[in-house]
Amino acid sequence: MADEIKYEYKTVQTVRGTDGWVTSKMRKDGWELVEQAQGTLRTTLNFRRPKKPLPWLLIGSAAAVLVVLAGVIGVASALSDGDEKTDESGKSTAAASEKPSATPTPTAAESAAAEVITSENNADFAALLLTEDTCHEANLDFATKHEGRTVAFNGSIVHMVPHGDYETHYDFLLGPGDKGPQTTIGPAFKYEDVNVFNLNLTGEEIPATVGTGDKFRFIAKVGEFNPVQCLFHLDPVSTEIR
Repeated sequence: MADEIKYEYKTVQTVRGTDGWVTSKMRKDGWELVEQAQGTLRTTLNFRRPKKPLPWLLIGSAAAVLVVLAGVIGVASALSDGDEKTDESGKSTAAASEKPSATPTPTAAESAAAEVITSENNADFAALLLTEDTCHEANLDFATKHEGRTVAFNGSIVHMVPHGDYETHYDFLLGPGDKGPQTTIGPAFKYEDVNVFNLNLTGEEIPATVGTGDKFRFIAKVGEFNPVQCLFHLDPVSTEIR
């Protein structure tokens, strides 16, 4: 039938206890929960939403723009060929007048500080910490661009569960800000299979244990983003008590 609704589907696996939070976020983007399967540690959620019709008028306009661009590029290429010889004749003069840069070499401390990405020195990371969609493509873009780099942010433990059969190893779900389980903005950062020792706790009073809602200054290395689970993996470097 011409009027039959066509759907797109998405499956998301969540850490147990966060399925309500994830479902709420998906509904904001128009997704409808159609099936839920509860596992021991994780919940599988199946969503659907109506497919949006492709605007053919927009496609036609885009094709016309491409044709115009092709013509502009051809003209620019022809003009650049005429100027090439003139540019080459001036290169030797420019090279002879060039002087060494007076920019000082950064100290080791300055270089180390520049390697740590924060919301103050990286606009992409600042925007990422404020996103309301844990599945947003900005997560994947940032993880792909900065994998292996170090980030630092103020956050709290949203949820933690034992990892497998280990009684002292946990999967931590972290969020920016101070709201713990009530966190509603920012990526769903995850530490997987770590114990308290791996957190490398620092500060005036080091606790023997940590729990949901505890606030820290997290410093971690960027891992991969899992677009199916909407989880942004990090590896702990140090964790400062706040």
